[in-house]
Amino acid sequence: MSALIDILVVDDHPIVRNGLKQMLSEERDIRVTGEAENGGEMLRLLEERKIDVIVMDLSLPDRNGLDLLEEVKTRYPEKPVLMLSIHREEHFGSRALKAGAAGYVNKRTAGRDLIAAIRKVATGGMYISVEMAERLAFKVGGGLSELPHESLSEREFQVFCMISEGIKLIDIAKELSLSETTVSTYRTRILKKMDMQSDSELIRYAVRNCLIED
Repeated sequence: MSALIDILVVDDHPIVRNGLKQMLSEERDIRVTGEAENGGEMLRLLEERKIDVIVMDLSLPDRNGLDLLEEVKTRYPEKPVLMLSIHREEHFGSRALKAGAAGYVNKRTAGRDLIAAIRKVATGGMYISVEMAERLAFKVGGGLSELPHESLSEREFQVFCMISEGIKLIDIAKELSLSETTVSTYRTRILKKMDMQSDSELIRYAVRNCLIED
């Protein structure tokens, strides 16, 4: 019998965690060793338990998923992280991989893809879907034009998403531990790079491209 792969499931929705645990329990070589509902709890469990693969939601209540991913990879570089999200992978997948993720799985296709992804990253591989691999190949080959938001830096993209969710600049500043002036500067850069004039345009763009839920 092959060695068990110990999994930590990180998602703030109990129904999602329970669904993932139920699905993974049917696999003889995979075991859910722990579950967490936020980034702080996840980091504590990583200190306490043997974890082979982290399956982590991109959107958590206490931390930005990509920031948390970078912290995990700094503290535990040997632990593969699979990012799980409702967002389409062409918008967030490449950013997750750049931040250190071993793979990116869309929640809508998790039943089909997650088991294969876990097994692959547990042995040191990386997992991306066929669709994402094709998109990356097109971009490298110059056959696919860059979408406006793809020109943003990681911090600009983070601020863009928060503005698109209707969060006020002062609240964005508090959450990111930045000054309101700095956040305002990011907003100006975002509008310029994306050739837009207002927050409402950013919101419409984000909804149209499934970067936020409408």
